Amino acid sequence: MKLRFGMMAAALALSVPALAQTKWDLPAAYPATNFHSVNLEQFAKDVDKATGGKLKITVHANASLYKAPEIKRAVQQGQAQIGEILLVNFQNEWQIFGADGLPFLADSYDESMRLYKAQKPFLEKKLGEQGMMLLYAVAWPPQGIYTKRTLNSAADMKGLKWRAYSPATARIAELVGAQPVTVQAAELSQAMATGVVDSYMSSGSTGYDSKTYEHIKNWYDTQAWLPKNAVIVNKAAFNALDKGTQDALLKAGAEAEARGWEASKAENTRTQNLLKQNGMNIITPPAQLKADMKKVGDTMLKEWLDKAGPEGKALVDAYRK
Repeated sequence: MKLRFGMMAAALALSVPALAQTKWDLPAAYPATNFHSVNLEQFAKDVDKATGGKLKITVHANASLYKAPEIKRAVQQGQAQIGEILLVNFQNEWQIFGADGLPFLADSYDESMRLYKAQKPFLEKKLGEQGMMLLYAVAWPPQGIYTKRTLNSAADMKGLKWRAYSPATARIAELVGAQPVTVQAAELSQAMATGVVDSYMSSGSTGYDSKTYEHIKNWYDTQAWLPKNAVIVNKAAFNALDKGTQDALLKAGAEAEARGWEASKAENTRTQNLLKQNGMNIITPPAQLKADMKKVGDTMLKEWLDKAGPEGKALVDAYRK
């Protein structure tokens, strides 16, 4: 009887693990040292702690699991349960994804947060229709122009081999007469070293991460836009979690969002100082260059509104209220 009871207990222990642990993969496109990736790691630790180890999230930084353009589909199809995407990468799929990549529409952290609040309901609805949910989003530092040339006006940008990573950055190249070349963040350093690109628009953070100062010495601080990374979750994977785990995930996401925006501001200051220390000239854009780029922004906003239709107008109206 004792032996039989012992066997039954052992069988029960095997069929019901002491801890029903769920493992999630979180693909991300940026280096492990980037502030977004550091924030993701903290988020994963917070979830682990809050759930008592019930939900373990493994962050795969630097496009090691999926390349940047593949991450959204991987989450949508359930190949990864959660992932971080750069929203502007998906503008061709749906124009609203590219709202925060429109030059000079929102050109400061405060304006960027206002745009996010206006954009968020649209994002939640669209991602919901695609079987996903928006967990949180964090802005990159403001975007400037990296170039070997001296720029006094947009005319000086003609013929530049310009790194494009989104429809908006490709369109800027077309409007100023530069030559757009598609290069993802993980391949940027090599593209500069081999002369595939000699200019691009991005933040001080990307410039420092990719050691742009080894190849290019001028950064024009145009503060053109603050694109956002969004962390998205597969809805079926979320629904499979128990209520306590869901709540812990949502809370950790909200904390990661608040922490991420502060980290972005600190990163903006830190990386600009580091770029200077490594020989980068941080330049305030001359008046003519600023005026020319504002015209580019106005053209792109009009084009975007034409494509985005009533949804786009509703978003811009909500932002400008």
